[in-house]
Amino acid sequence: MGMLYRSSDLELRFSLNMNVLIDGLTPKVCSMKEVLRAFLDHRQEVLVRRSAHRLSKIDHRLEVLEGFILAFLNLDRVIDIIRYDNEPKTALMFEEWLRDHPRAMAESDYVGPLTYRKVEEGQEELSDVQAEAILNMRLRSLRRLEEMELRRERDELQQERANLDDLIADNGLQWAKISEQLRATRKAFGKDYAGGARRTTFAIAGEVEEVPLEAMIEREPVTVVCSKMGWLRAMSGHLALEKSLKYKDGDEARFVFHAETTDKLIVFGSNGRFYTLVADNLPGGRGMGEPLRLMVDLPNDVEIVDFFIHDPAVKRLVASTAGDGFIVAESEIVAQTRSGRQVLNVKGDVKALLAHPVTGDHVACVGENRKVLVFALDELPEMGRGKGVRLQKYKDGGLSDSTTFLEEGLSWKDPAGRRRTVEQAELSEWTGKRAGAGRMAPRGFPRDNRFSKW
Repeated sequence: MGMLYRSSDLELRFSLNMNVLIDGLTPKVCSMKEVLRAFLDHRQEVLVRRSAHRLSKIDHRLEVLEGFILAFLNLDRVIDIIRYDNEPKTALMFEEWLRDHPRAMAESDYVGPLTYRKVEEGQEELSDVQAEAILNMRLRSLRRLEEMELRRERDELQQERANLDDLIADNGLQWAKISEQLRATRKAFGKDYAGGARRTTFAIAGEVEEVPLEAMIEREPVTVVCSKMGWLRAMSGHLALEKSLKYKDGDEARFVFHAETTDKLIVFGSNGRFYTLVADNLPGGRGMGEPLRLMVDLPNDVEIVDFFIHDPAVKRLVASTAGDGFIVAESEIVAQTRSGRQVLNVKGDVKALLAHPVTGDHVACVGENRKVLVFALDELPEMGRGKGVRLQKYKDGGLSDSTTFLEEGLSWKDPAGRRRTVEQAELSEWTGKRAGAGRMAPRGFPRDNRFSKW
């Protein structure tokens, strides 16, 4: 279960960066207490604004209700005005029809902020809102019961309005209301609610033994084949590396080596990026395989420089055609995504040239001008990413090849295909400091200016 939590989204670790705009203007890194305080202040602001909005609605409704009650108390006169007057709304608002109705005056004891207003002593008139509401009133509403309902609604709204006035004016009542709302929310959606029980917890993740993905893969031998055009396949078993294999027309072998299904494979592109593959995921060897560019995001204009099995204990010498390079540990080049990991920085016409394993304590470089330079390995820095330092200086051209070797000597294949080894003492003529120009290659050095693998 611990491995399942660690390897999936069933258990997540996340951090909180509470850099917020509490006042809406100035960014500030807040503590949990400050964030909760801001939340409560927002709830208070919402409560006050909602109460003020409700007050305006109540005042409007009370104004309408007062007009309805006056209409019921003088129903016959209202009907006459609506029936016979050419402009009933104007007549309702400005005709002195309430002067002769003392009962209406006595019954209408509520004076709200938006109700009818006094014009002179003993005379009142309806507002525009009240007159419009009376004209829009349905005939079915002209019942005694409806008048009682209107009075009941008016009394309830007056009580609600008084409570809202007290709430807006009293800070203590506001916080009591907010507390009541929060308790209601917790009761409605808390642990007692059918869907409110918490399914996760906040806790410190326990220690889980690291189990590599390779442990889940059955270990089997394969022969990895990558053609010059970038077609990749994995053939079952360890076949003879000299065995003749079929390729597409115009294509040929480029990289062929033995591996196992649990191995990670590293592809080094001329753009200085390293791409990671798992041998178990490679296509089978029955056909011609599949293009490597479908498995990783290797651009079409980028060439495959090297292809090898990942070994965390190995360090590699990486260098560009401009003659810059450094040492990098293979543990630093593993990529987790298809886009790979940028390690050697190159620009313009400069390309990544090599990524050879470090097997000695000296470095040998040969330029396109056939000049060879040997220097101590400890003059090269070990980096995780960068352009590197200058290996060899050139007037024209660039780096052709570079390798590392032990004090026993430097070996290569001569033009006749025979192995030739030059001891360290014999290399004193070409030994110098890093970034030197070097001297012309020894007699018998390969014509392709490369330290061929023996």
